[in-house]
This record gives sequence, C-alpha cells and structure tokens, in this order.
Amino acid sequence: MQRFFTFLFGTFLFFSCSNDDNGSGDNGNMDNQAPQDNIDDTVGFTPCENGTAGPFACDGYDLLRRIPLSDFGANSGNDIWGWTDSSTSKEYALVGLDNGTAFVDISDTENLVYLGKLPTATVASTWRDIKVYNDHAFIVSEANGHGMQVFDLTRLRNVANPPQTFDEDAQYTGFGNAHNVVVNEDTGFAYSVGTARDDIFNGGVHFIDVQDPKSPVSVGGYGASGYSHDAQVVTYNGPDLDYTGKEIYIGANENRVVIADVTDKENPSEIATLQYGNIGYTHQGWFTEDQIYFILGDETDEIDFGFQSRTLIFDFTDLDQPVLHHTYLGPTSAIDHNGYVKGNQFFLANYAAGIRVLDISDIANRSVVEEGFFDTYPENDTPGFEGVWSVYPYFESGKIIVSDTNSGLFVIRKSD
Repeated sequence: MQRFFTFLFGTFLFFSCSNDDNGSGDNGNMDNQAPQDNIDDTVGFTPCENGTAGPFACDGYDLLRRIPLSDFGANSGNDIWGWTDSSTSKEYALVGLDNGTAFVDISDTENLVYLGKLPTATVASTWRDIKVYNDHAFIVSEANGHGMQVFDLTRLRNVANPPQTFDEDAQYTGFGNAHNVVVNEDTGFAYSVGTARDDIFNGGVHFIDVQDPKSPVSVGGYGASGYSHDAQVVTYNGPDLDYTGKEIYIGANENRVVIADVTDKENPSEIATLQYGNIGYTHQGWFTEDQIYFILGDETDEIDFGFQSRTLIFDFTDLDQPVLHHTYLGPTSAIDHNGYVKGNQFFLANYAAGIRVLDISDIANRSVVEEGFFDTYPENDTPGFEGVWSVYPYFESGKIIVSDTNSGLFVIRKSD
C-alpha cells in the first residue's frame, strides 16, 4: 500500500512513498538515494571554536569523531540508540541503516571500531528503529515481513576481525512491518507501533513480553485510538496520584496525542486524547523527568504552516485533562524530528539544523532557551528531510551519538 502526502509550500511538492503495507507517513530521506557526503571523515577531535568545528556550524559542542555511511555499506541512515556494557563500561552506538543495523564501539573516540552489521531481516527500508533492554537490542523496520529482530549485545565484547556480518538471536514474527518500537525497562515489555493499519490492532500498539529477551511473547495490544506513529511508555510516578505505579502509554497518533493505561495488558484503556492548533503530523514526544510536562514534535508543521522549528509543551499534571503549556519556536525553519530529555536538557534532532540542545530548567515558567547546537548538515537549515534523524544523549561519559540520514554517525560532546 502506498500513501501520498501533498503539502503546499510555495511551489514545493513532497512525495512520500513507503515500501511496506501500512504506509506510516514518516518523512525521512524518501528518495533513498546514495547520500552526497563530501566531507573529510579522516579528521578526529575538532573543537567548536568561533562557531565552527571544521565544516560544521556549532555552539558549545565539539566533534569527537564520525563514520560516514559509505563505511557501513549503506545508502541512508535513520534511527540510533546506545548501549553501555555493565561488565566492561564500554559504550556502543547502534546505528540504524536502510539495509541493517551497525554496531560501533565508541569507547575510545580516537579509534571508533565498526564491529559489524546485522542485515535487515527481509529487504531494505528507509525506516528502522532500535531500543535496548537487558543487554539485547530490539529492532523493527517498515520492510515487509521484517518482524522484530533480537540481538544479544554481549556478543560485541569479543569480535574478531571486524567488521563482521551478524545474525539475529531471535526473530519475533507477531507482526510484519513496524515503524517503531519502545521499551519500558522497568517492566520488560516492548511496544511495537506503526504496524499494518489493517492488522488486529489497527496499526496501534502490540504488547510484547521481552523479560526473556530471546523468547518474546505476544500479550495483546491496543488499537482503539487507531494508528500510532511513535510512543513512550513509562511506569508513572508523576503528580497525578490516580495513576501512580501504572504503566502509561503516550502515543503520537498522526493528528493527536493519546494517553492510555496499559497496565492490564488484557484490558488497556484510554485516559485522554488531546489535539492542538495547526496540526501537521503528530510525530514523537518525551516526558520531562518529573513526568509533569510532555514535549512533542510535529513533523510537518514547518512545511504546512511556515513555522520556525516548533516544539509543543503540554502540562500533564492531570492525565485526564492535559493542556498545552507553552510553544517554543527555534531559530531556524528546519523540521524537528526525534527529541529526548536528559535532566534539564532536551536534545532535539532537527534535520537540516542538526542537533539543538534546549535548556528546560525553567519550563514551569514557560521559559525554554537554546543553549547549544551541532549542525551535521552544513548545506542549509531549510524545512527538508536531510540531516539529523535522531540522537542518543544518555551515556554517562557525556558522549552524544547522532545519526545523520545523509552522512552517517557523529559522536559529539559538550565543550569543556
């Protein structure tokens, strides 16, 4: 099934075509052509000085090292996640590619080691997503019949003669394609979203017990609110005492945000649905650590309405009655994509404008301020689908890994 999005932006026409049977509508690097990356990849540590780090514009973040897509044998990049080995404290980047998942040891930034690739389970796809639980990676794709690959990350400890071609340790086939997967590490459940719209859960969410990672088990799902593009699932410990200890699902469902109680896997229930003005495509969001505010990105509002990069902040103090708290507009017109909270910072993958780091320490007073950035896509900051797809900011070392759909893996860190 193909799905077409047509957006009027001057004379700009955007065509979206998915090879899978659900047509999710995420708009990244649609042409899937070999990237144009003429930037020298041999340069190591490059500090951000006077607003640049080599060819890259920056503010407060240094380039440690990068690996181009050509080294991975891929045409495009997509998602990224990280893993820290609790036994060795080594840090690894898990890099989503059109044709598989690359594993890179980033422990020594002077010597990044590309350990190898897990090929796609079926065919190549623009979309791939990765999460980690209990030393295992869970990988989905919009490739037909892909299911969910499970890879034991402890296998990366002793890789002889890298890069290797790996095989998965398990494959879950309770669905075919999926746009995304999220994991609640507190409970050991994975939640796949963006599956086929005509499946048993209407493209909503599939619940999968992964407490035994190599033996994932279906335990139901939730489709009453329709197709979910992305989601976060948390064990709730926020201000709404009615839901303390419950497993709460927040879905970005294309034209609305859905909050649901998924504690009882046999009887999930909707708590609230919310919308907002000038909806383009409700894409992805993340809770603040106190679970008071939910920070949301709409992927196409910059194209549809001519906004500067728009980030919507909702007050979730009362889960039954969430309200829009504040709207932040960035300094460029680039499209916002995935964003993650760490402490008082929000790390926003901002496509052509790179990674933008927002200070959210005064979010309660409707004050959000950009404190730094690193722009991996020097060509422009216009509203297109080139540049940064995603970011992972959770390494204790302070390293931040970035996936650029055109240029591969970047490892950056806040300047001293």
